[in-house]
Amino acid sequence: MYDTHEPNGVDKPSRKKPIYPITNGLRNYLHHYGREVTLPGLYEQLTRFTYTVPIKDKEGKDTAWERTIYETRDWEDLRENLVLNYAILKTKGDFSFVDQLDLAGIDFCYFGNSQPFRIRIINRFNDNYDHYYIKKADSSRIYGIELEHLLSPSRITYFTCGQTLMEEHIPGIPGDIFVKQYLNNPDTNLVRLSKQFVKFNERCFTHLLGDMRSYNFVVNITPDVVGVQYKFMAIDFDQQSYEGRKNFYLPQFFKENKPFVDAVMKTLNKESVEQYRAEERTLMAFRLSSAKYRIKELLDNMHNAQISSTEKVFQLKEELAEYFDEPSFLRAETMGQIVKKQLKQNLRKSLSLLPKRKGKLSI
Repeated sequence: MYDTHEPNGVDKPSRKKPIYPITNGLRNYLHHYGREVTLPGLYEQLTRFTYTVPIKDKEGKDTAWERTIYETRDWEDLRENLVLNYAILKTKGDFSFVDQLDLAGIDFCYFGNSQPFRIRIINRFNDNYDHYYIKKADSSRIYGIELEHLLSPSRITYFTCGQTLMEEHIPGIPGDIFVKQYLNNPDTNLVRLSKQFVKFNERCFTHLLGDMRSYNFVVNITPDVVGVQYKFMAIDFDQQSYEGRKNFYLPQFFKENKPFVDAVMKTLNKESVEQYRAEERTLMAFRLSSAKYRIKELLDNMHNAQISSTEKVFQLKEELAEYFDEPSFLRAETMGQIVKKQLKQNLRKSLSLLPKRKGKLSI
């Protein structure tokens, strides 16, 4: 009903994924769509901490995050600049309210390719706080964010400045925590949850977003007229079309996601799974149609971009060609070309059913 067999193993990504610099073409794209801005607080400035203190969770266990400690002079500079960054992120540069805000803390994550800093901003008046992230700018990650922004139900705010990437916090319950605290709750609607996992699985595979283990996505719970609705949202885009294994782009194959897969197997039949997959492909086709020129420009930039190794490109195109019985995958020479072919392969039928518009719809 829902294949979870992975003969070659899919649990581990490559040990170290390199940072791929932003090309001139991608930089022009970011400028054109308002993603490249001038930021007062840059990644390099955040690396000048003097030491760190491990951050533990509620159970006293170490997390991947550490609280950074800076010299007083460096802290004051960061305090001003990171509050201004937040204003740029949230209001595109309206600084009229920054006197109400303060920097409450800076955390560093040693785990992950982008080596992120988590910035905690607090409102002085009511103690309400928010987070955002500053990371190394990586072109493959940016391609992943853009594809997610354009083709998924999520809308993601982020900006780049040189080699700095600033991202908003994506709210939700991390998938691994959802499994521990919510999945077996009697109020959890497993049918609705399973439906959304199937749709999430389809989206990731369609634009080749990899490594969606439970701690790399969140689950949003929204009260509805009857019961609740769920939505799965990716929060980590480092593995956008990087790995060579096809199943690495299917969340159903990760052991961390087995509880979600078990829920699908328990509550949905084969016909329901296929229905929800078709529904999601149709929604993606509508989104592609609405943003066709922007997506085409993005894919044109990906066409010759180096965002993976030659060996991984060869492996992925071979596996996709075999999976779809579609030899045209073998003509791809880069990951960007594979992504374009994958979108055509998965969305061709849905695109053909859309109302005809003036101008040819092509990607």
